[in-house]
Amino acid sequence: MKVLGLSFMYHDSAACLLIDGDVVAAAAEERFSRKKHSLDFPETAVATCLGMGGIGVGDLDAIIFYEKPLQKFERIVTMSAEGFPKGYRLFADSMPLWVKYKLFIERMIRENLDYQGEIAFADHHYAHAASTFYSSGFEEAAILTMDGVGEWATMCKGTGKGNRINLTHELRYPHSIGLLYSTITAFLGFRVNGGEGKVMGLSSYGEPVFYDALMNNVLRVQEDGSFEFNLDYFSFYKDLVMFSPKFCSEFGPAREPESELTKRDENMAASLQKVTETLVLTAARKLHETTGLTRICIAGGVGLNSVANGLIMEQLPYEDIFIQPASGDDGGALGSALYYYHQVKNQPRRWSMRNAYLGPAYPADEIEGFLQRRAIPYRRYQDDSELLDRVAQDLADGLIVGWMQGRMEYGPRALGNRSILANPTMHHMKDTLNARVKHREHFRPFAPTVLADRVGELFTPALESPFMLLVVDTRPDKIDVLPAITHVDGTARLQTITREQNPRYYDVIARFGEKTGVPCVLNTSFNVRGEPIVCDYGDALECFLNTDMDRLVMEDCYVIKEEVHPHYVPTNRTPSSTP
Repeated sequence: MKVLGLSFMYHDSAACLLIDGDVVAAAAEERFSRKKHSLDFPETAVATCLGMGGIGVGDLDAIIFYEKPLQKFERIVTMSAEGFPKGYRLFADSMPLWVKYKLFIERMIRENLDYQGEIAFADHHYAHAASTFYSSGFEEAAILTMDGVGEWATMCKGTGKGNRINLTHELRYPHSIGLLYSTITAFLGFRVNGGEGKVMGLSSYGEPVFYDALMNNVLRVQEDGSFEFNLDYFSFYKDLVMFSPKFCSEFGPAREPESELTKRDENMAASLQKVTETLVLTAARKLHETTGLTRICIAGGVGLNSVANGLIMEQLPYEDIFIQPASGDDGGALGSALYYYHQVKNQPRRWSMRNAYLGPAYPADEIEGFLQRRAIPYRRYQDDSELLDRVAQDLADGLIVGWMQGRMEYGPRALGNRSILANPTMHHMKDTLNARVKHREHFRPFAPTVLADRVGELFTPALESPFMLLVVDTRPDKIDVLPAITHVDGTARLQTITREQNPRYYDVIARFGEKTGVPCVLNTSFNVRGEPIVCDYGDALECFLNTDMDRLVMEDCYVIKEEVHPHYVPTNRTPSSTP
């Protein structure tokens, strides 16, 4: 059975191809179109996935969309009617897109793909639940999904067993952890559906001085983990602005985008993060109490809050956790395909997500031809061991390396195939990367990738975190050893790697460890602020040429910046870093 899952028309459009229960390919449209958080029909992602599966559109047995548009439209109309006349502006602004496109998703799919077969629709939160439980490899687990909003639900709790999912509880719009986070993200001058991760990073610089006011005035939490907003503080349900004048009257004026951050802003971010952790922990704790299950699966945009995820494992009696790496709407493409195959068609499970490398790869011969056409000096290594040793030495010398290999990652995290790598032991490296390579805010942290069999030497608790979705503590005696990846609060957003998951990436880290005594590298996504992570060698070269990266590795092709730009001075020149 060949099933194509799709998500589009809201944000993070994506496609996923499932053949006989195995996920063959999955990718977000933004990587190809270069439009970050693209909502467009995922035309190139579909073509790429079908090409990787070696099939055409006519070979598909079904196409599944990741939510039910008519139910979502019902929610918008209902909320607008309840809020009339105040809700009219939001209703009027959204209607053209609904009338032209969103009410006719099936027609869009058929016209864009020239497809005449079966089209089905999955409930949004069931798609999230399917994306994590069916990917987890767990035979039985508790399931928690949390996001802004699907059709009506904003949080769902339930269980999965075998090939069946049963969501038993839901929290409904407008009460939403995701929308609370987005509201305060907007209040702090960052972009909604894009800036939430910045706010999580900023939160470590402040104190949660507004926590009590938020918990007592803005929302009320129930014993079962549900909560209700005091809607006087919000406008997103009736207007184009997320927060209301009452919110500003209590917490001060909203920050202008790109303006200087104040202590108030840092404290608000810290307070929001603590509220989020309280809500997530309360829901996860109650879920454990009611189900008795010791494994938990998480998805939805809130699942990208790696700090809250880490606290679940630290504070609650769960023995294992799985967070689907494409937790946002891009993961809906994966979830809808899995939901249809297992829940609707009652097919047995055979696949689990051992890594997130589900996108396209590009042959070294093709990369070499591209470099030759562009007249870029390069060396092609015939001995991969020699290349890996060279890169490990570059990193030890303080050089910044663009690293592109293998299949592109699915989800918002670069996990060693579309990454920028650097030395985590250098105190200035964080500021250098933020200012001269990533071109982003100074406060944003970087993550470590550590060999899974040595994680306990550097971090505590020694958790397995293959998708960089758990925050742990850097061991106190290692904070000075790892300044570039240890956040201001002594934590790190951890990625662990085994040789089975990614042998080439594992080996370069192991060689770096042999040279430095530290089995860990700094890993950040191969992109600059405001752009999607690179997809192919053209994207990678342009990013390399326009930033202060020192070396570029694309499969076995190796580029030295000074040979491309003779007057370039490496960011951290040391005696052994000359070409």
